[in-house]
Amino acid sequence: MERTAVVTGGTRGLGRAIALALRDSGCRVAATWLSDEAAAKRMREQTGILTFRWDVADFAACGNGLAEVAQALGPPDILVNNAGITADAVFHKMNEDQWWRVMRTNLGSMFNMTRQVIGPMRERRFGRIVNISSINGRKGQTGQSNYAAAKAGILGFTKALALENAGHGITVNAVAPGYCDTAMVAAVRPDVLQAIVGAIPVGRLGTPEDVARVVAFLADDAAGFITGATFDVNGGQYLA
Repeated sequence: MERTAVVTGGTRGLGRAIALALRDSGCRVAATWLSDEAAAKRMREQTGILTFRWDVADFAACGNGLAEVAQALGPPDILVNNAGITADAVFHKMNEDQWWRVMRTNLGSMFNMTRQVIGPMRERRFGRIVNISSINGRKGQTGQSNYAAAKAGILGFTKALALENAGHGITVNAVAPGYCDTAMVAAVRPDVLQAIVGAIPVGRLGTPEDVARVVAFLADDAAGFITGATFDVNGGQYLA
């Protein structure tokens, strides 16, 4: 059965790969974006995937945006909460804006997006929700107390939501990627990047496709007996 999938932050990096993997699995896909219009335009022109602009940190904007998606593609059966930002600083130098901006986007968006779709999913007795956490939400990271706290919070949110909705045909899982070959990692100094790769047992960075394949599996109808789990996709760098 063809499903409608929404991928937040779905026009670049991991989100783009996830959106493509879901499209290739037969889904109708909507990819959201906020700040990079050029990437959204490339996404539409190169892949045919529809893109929608809204801020996942804004509850009302999420509701309005999802209504547009439902009108264009049908009500969402699959939600991938992928959008995220960083605002790094060691904690004793971090300001209030850096803390709350990351918390609102990375963790607040879990409520803003999921609250809009969970009722209809329960009524239809089907849903797949996949939340993108991070290796740094698992192990922590210097200079990222805001980011690590938000990404760790996603794991608790995933477990509680999974328990509440397991009897309604809805699965809720998390994926915690390690360091992947994205624009964000490419901007790291060469010596730091070399040290990062040296700490990964498989000896390489991940690819966006490594993560996307796991998400596409969890979003599939056949993954109905997996819920409340976190999948570490990190090349063995962190073993839970």
